[in-house]
Amino acid sequence: MQKDPKVLAAINLHAILRTMEDLCELDSTAAGLIQGAKTAIRFVIPGINPMVLDFRNGQCKALEDANASANMSLRFTGPEHFNRMVDGQANPIPTRGFSHIGFLKNTFTQLAERLTAYLKPDPSKLAADPDFKRSSTLLTAYAAFFALAQVAELDPLGQVNASRIADGNILIQLEDVGLTLKVRDHHISVEKGSCERPDATMHFSSIDVANGILSGTLDSYACIGNGSLAISGTVPMIDDLNKLLAQVSGYLS
Repeated sequence: MQKDPKVLAAINLHAILRTMEDLCELDSTAAGLIQGAKTAIRFVIPGINPMVLDFRNGQCKALEDANASANMSLRFTGPEHFNRMVDGQANPIPTRGFSHIGFLKNTFTQLAERLTAYLKPDPSKLAADPDFKRSSTLLTAYAAFFALAQVAELDPLGQVNASRIADGNILIQLEDVGLTLKVRDHHISVEKGSCERPDATMHFSSIDVANGILSGTLDSYACIGNGSLAISGTVPMIDDLNKLLAQVSGYLS
């Protein structure tokens, strides 16, 4: 699959790095690393909406508000530059907040390494540690569905697939964790938490099922057939959503 650098950069920023917010909620070590932090980093990439990661007192908040305050700014010459940084092959260009360079090089790097360990997990650890498997699956789900919104917005085929989804709310339910996908005028936004009266629902019966489907080791249609992946409501919305998810897996692989 040919990966569009701009789409990949948007996914890396608004889906992968955004997931640091969830990492610091689920992982006590990550929360401990930023317990005394007061650093907000703005990522600026030409052609892509900026994002601020605000690390404060053991929590991380991903802010897509263009007016969100930050005490450090990192600029990139383009999507390719940002993608290379994510791959560890390039450095950002700090334009503000040089006193926070130590946080960037040390704490932020440690958080990125922990996030990678969850998103690209060691299979033996998944099998041996149920708590790690649950956190890994939840973080992967957050990354995948936030990435879906970027594919729907920026990828040409993604735009076509998104245009087929009727306006409404799609609830993704994984045990007691919910994600709401809001479809409005062919644009998709994602919110953490469940919604009332969704137009369509995708419900994973267990962490094992969600992990298998998101990692590609289980077939979603087979899981629908045996009831381990339940869909309800306006089913065509789920069908078109699955086409976007297939594109997401290509970008995340």
